[in-house]
Amino acid sequence: MGRERELSRLRTLLRSSRLLTLTGPGGVGKTRLALELAGSVRGSRAGRAHWVELDSLHDSELLPQALAAALGVRERGGRAGIEALVHALGSRTLLIVLDNCEHLADACAQLAATLLARCPRLRILATSRETLRVPGEVVFRVGELSLSPAGEELDTAELLRSEAVRLFLARARTSDVAFALGPGDARTVAEICRRLDGLPLAIELAAGRTGSLSLPGILRGLDDQLSLLTDGSRTGPGRHRELAAAIDWSHRLLDPLEAVVFRRLSVLGGGFDTEGAAAVCADGVEDDDGRGRDGSRNGDRDVRGEDVGRRDGVAPRGPHPTVRPEQVVPVVCALEAKSLIVRVRGDEPRGAARFRQLSAIRAYGMDRLAEAGELPDTWDRALDWLAGKSAEAVGPGVFADLTGEPLGQEQEILAAAVTYSAARSDRRHIPLAIALARLLYRQEQLTAARTLLSGVLERVQDREDRGAALALAARSACLQDDHAAALAFAQEAVAVGRAGQQPAGLANALDALAAARLCRGEFADAVAVFAECLDVVRTLGRPLDLALCRHHLAWAMLQTGTTAQAERLMQECLPELAARAPLGQLTAALHTDGAIRLARGDLDGAERRFAEVLLKTPSGESFHALYPLEGMVIVAAERGDLQRSLRLYAAAAAIRQRIDTEPEAHWWGQVEAAVARVKERLPPAGAAAAMAAGRRLRGARLVAYALRGTEAGPAGRDGAHEGSPEGVGAAGHPPLTGRESTVAKLVAEGLTNQQIAAHLGLSKSTVAGHLDRVRDKWGVRSRTQIAVRVADQAAGRPESGL
Repeated sequence: MGRERELSRLRTLLRSSRLLTLTGPGGVGKTRLALELAGSVRGSRAGRAHWVELDSLHDSELLPQALAAALGVRERGGRAGIEALVHALGSRTLLIVLDNCEHLADACAQLAATLLARCPRLRILATSRETLRVPGEVVFRVGELSLSPAGEELDTAELLRSEAVRLFLARARTSDVAFALGPGDARTVAEICRRLDGLPLAIELAAGRTGSLSLPGILRGLDDQLSLLTDGSRTGPGRHRELAAAIDWSHRLLDPLEAVVFRRLSVLGGGFDTEGAAAVCADGVEDDDGRGRDGSRNGDRDVRGEDVGRRDGVAPRGPHPTVRPEQVVPVVCALEAKSLIVRVRGDEPRGAARFRQLSAIRAYGMDRLAEAGELPDTWDRALDWLAGKSAEAVGPGVFADLTGEPLGQEQEILAAAVTYSAARSDRRHIPLAIALARLLYRQEQLTAARTLLSGVLERVQDREDRGAALALAARSACLQDDHAAALAFAQEAVAVGRAGQQPAGLANALDALAAARLCRGEFADAVAVFAECLDVVRTLGRPLDLALCRHHLAWAMLQTGTTAQAERLMQECLPELAARAPLGQLTAALHTDGAIRLARGDLDGAERRFAEVLLKTPSGESFHALYPLEGMVIVAAERGDLQRSLRLYAAAAAIRQRIDTEPEAHWWGQVEAAVARVKERLPPAGAAAAMAAGRRLRGARLVAYALRGTEAGPAGRDGAHEGSPEGVGAAGHPPLTGRESTVAKLVAEGLTNQQIAAHLGLSKSTVAGHLDRVRDKWGVRSRTQIAVRVADQAAGRPESGL
């Protein structure tokens, strides 16, 4: 609101500079302005924008890994840290937004200087309370919102020209739908905004009180608080005092229960849902004798015998109301209404709402938590909650590294919990560290994962945890092509599993050892180890683990040429995998089945399997889409469709380069052999033209091209054939509105809901609603099917039936 001139100027600066830093005091709106600017750059010289939040990152050495994780850059081929970033970014045109750099200013400056020097088409937009002082940096100082002149008699219309007043009124109506200006109220609002120096965050906090206080009451409260701070009880720039005053005043107006929940929420960096809030903020249940479930007496001593309230040298301020779990959600809603927490809009699973505290408010809450002497107990509950979630994510299965649900949304609080528990030698450190390492492994942040696992292996005592850490370290080393380390880790994991007589742990270690053998090209040895793993898993009575093991053995057998046995194994395991396996494991198995059919000369069956994988893949720009695309390269070559084969090959090779991933040597040899045969049959000019056309195919358009003319695979999980007309909708479907059509076209371009929302100036929930209506009208389920329909319409073709 009220930033039109700034945005216009910033767009000009972004076109002419490669490092643009928005500076200003806390609460002035740097992040919001950067978000609006980044959302408007699509199609400009800056390229697509990627957002990187740094406020919860406190270790400057982890900055390259944090940036890589945010950009989806994965470590491959021995490259790590900055080298992995430089390799992945290369000559790509894109904009990186580094938000909240001030506490990592030196590290951000060094990283920015390196990336800008080595990635010629990269631009960086940073927000920071201080400049980065990098050569070529352009600094834009974000000012406060405009205010009405003081001491002048202005009518209401003139007062409403103030940006600060308009913001206050908009937020007041959000807090209280019945809010309306009475006689003279506009002047009171203008004075409130002047007292807060036009700082947007401070104004929003004050406006959040309109539901419980009159406007004169809000002004009196601010007057008292500001005079307190100006009298010397706080130091720092004036605008910082105003912001601190607004936060402190809002906090003082909370009722006791709200105040307790508010300060305890500050532990949850990176955002939280209501489940996490209840787990961390609610007090333990007491027995009739006043003792908690852990045997300690409330307000007396905790499970480690420490004097509660005296730890860290801080004495409690006094008793606080007991917080029951069912009270937390209403309090969270009340805190949101008061602007002390904000809702994070996004595509959360199961529609679970997430919230977060802005960095300035969270820092204030953490101070109040320590002051109240509650920091250790709050962390204790947080560690219990995270340990429970990590155990639930792993489940009872054998292959947790491959099938466990990573705690992606809780990554920031999980990392903080690992650091906190390590410093205190807490018993929960090991399982939490392994959970974080699994998450980093799934993100292919392999250096960070291996560093974390090294620390675990130095201190772990439990044999089961040690075996799990060794197996995960082996898999991480495999992906980094560190074959010697992978083999050593896996062999030790197997030794630990055998000594401990733990069948599940032994099976996991054997699977890791077989993977290490595969990476080394030792296919016969890998088959032998996978076969032993299968024998162990058969004794456990776990159908999904048995199916996964059969698939792994089938893939190894394919490399040795024993395709008939591999085909039988896939027939046995595919129904279970289709019903219960995670998407990544299912798509890998479908590709393996397609590759086996290809080896046996069943081109139609192989193509159906490869098409089925693509239909399940949200975008062509992913690891899961590469192998089926390359399978289709071989199918097209065998059928004599030479141009199609080369187009798909060039497109897949370009994706591999963009996401920096190398194929398995045995598979890549088959693809290269097929392409060599195609090039022998085409004139050089024709081959070059096909390759150039393929390199231009990207995202969902590439998937639509690859699926064109194919038949659908077997029934999906809901029983409907994904490629049948019923899966997409018959001709004569209701027409889309203009906005629905625009959203569908942007989906076909590969944009996410967040990017579409920024491009169209909508909320993500509105975009999601438009997409739901597109799916209903067209009778489709996936974004890929939407892209196919858009591509067919653009080319004037009849509906493809995919």
